[in-house]
Amino acid sequence: MKKFSLLFAGALALLATSCSEQNVAVNENPILTIEGGQVQGVLLDSTNVIAYKGVPFAAAPVGELRWKKPQPVTPWDTVMIADHFRNAAWQAAHDPNDGAYGTEFFDVDAPFSEDCLHVNIWTPKDSAGKPETKLPVAMWIHGGAYTGGWSFEKEMDGVAWAERGVILVTVNYRLGVFGFLNHPLLTEEGEGHSGNYGTYDQVAALTWIKNNIAQFGGDPENITVFGQSAGAASVKNMISSPLSKGMVKKAIIQSIGGIGMELAEPATQEELDAKSKKVLDAAGLTTLEQMRAASYEELMAAMPSGWGNPDAIRFSPHQDGVLLTESFNSACFNNTIADVPYMMGHCSNDMPGLGNGEQRFAEVRDSLSQNPVYLYYFDRPLPTDGRKALEGAFHSSELWFTFHTLDRCWRPFTAADYELSDKMVDYWTNFCKYGNPNGAEAGEWANSTKEAPFVMNLKIKEEATPAE
Repeated sequence: MKKFSLLFAGALALLATSCSEQNVAVNENPILTIEGGQVQGVLLDSTNVIAYKGVPFAAAPVGELRWKKPQPVTPWDTVMIADHFRNAAWQAAHDPNDGAYGTEFFDVDAPFSEDCLHVNIWTPKDSAGKPETKLPVAMWIHGGAYTGGWSFEKEMDGVAWAERGVILVTVNYRLGVFGFLNHPLLTEEGEGHSGNYGTYDQVAALTWIKNNIAQFGGDPENITVFGQSAGAASVKNMISSPLSKGMVKKAIIQSIGGIGMELAEPATQEELDAKSKKVLDAAGLTTLEQMRAASYEELMAAMPSGWGNPDAIRFSPHQDGVLLTESFNSACFNNTIADVPYMMGHCSNDMPGLGNGEQRFAEVRDSLSQNPVYLYYFDRPLPTDGRKALEGAFHSSELWFTFHTLDRCWRPFTAADYELSDKMVDYWTNFCKYGNPNGAEAGEWANSTKEAPFVMNLKIKEEATPAE
């Protein structure tokens, strides 16, 4: 009897230990309840960061939902283990040996699918499941000319951001023919509007963040929206659209200038509809049923291409009178953009003319608002290993530094590069926290005004040997 009692006591002790370990695990990586169901992330090795990868923010835009505004997320029954990235939006495959962006960022393509409306979230493990934490939140919109890219490209990661106390959320949206096709049948079905589906996805993602980010420890009233290239142009849309009014508290615009560069399609709905109808009719796609049954390859084969081709279809946002009611330049002068702090800049070998537009933006905001504008100039020509791929501080080159992912790149970065990256992530996350890249107090980065223009030059201090 005594032996049995000892065995029973030992079993209870083991059970208690096991339960205790499970409770610790759950406390470190809690199950969260969000729109659609429950989700659990993954605690990343050697960090205090939990990542939630591939969380849906809207229903899959497939079948009858192709070319419709994003719909509420489809619920799930069991706990979703968000341990892997999901699909990128449909786009043309990249050549990893193209000597340009394929070599730099797209050596391996993600799986492409229409089922692509997901977000990825990085948060400190001590904040997950604790709405009272109220950490600042940053929503990243990737670039790619509205026809390529995805939210989890290898240069994009949220660990360095979460370690600095900012929750990073990267978002996918529909691209190209699935994201921005206009057509009279779609316009009729859409009560006078078609196209802009990818931009509606971005608004839906922003709305999802506002409604759900508290579960991850974030403050829904402190969301910074930032992006680069077409992602930066998308930020311009978010700060000027009536549909996102009040949701953006700060904005960072990388490499699409301020006032002057317009990327939204200037043509009318009728003109855009007629152009697309002409090419789809020629391909025998004359009904919505045929259009929705066609594959990506069939649709793209029907599309004329080539720079300077008047028949080519330009897949990009346009002013539809609902989502986008005026041009960005007009919104700036009319003071209808979000009245929030701004940070913007470009690279030294970027597209021409960006600096003038940024300075003009700062001057206009200075005359209309008390909120600051901070300008930067990224001036670090990237080191090479002898290859000629994208030499200099080219368009997009700052992304390795923005996300502190230099170790994922083939380039022989130096210790000084890592120091610059640390400084830049500090600046970016400070801006998300305080609306000031210096932090809570004034510092070396002054805001730019009409009377005292200022641009922060971001470059390495000195050439150094490759980092270990």
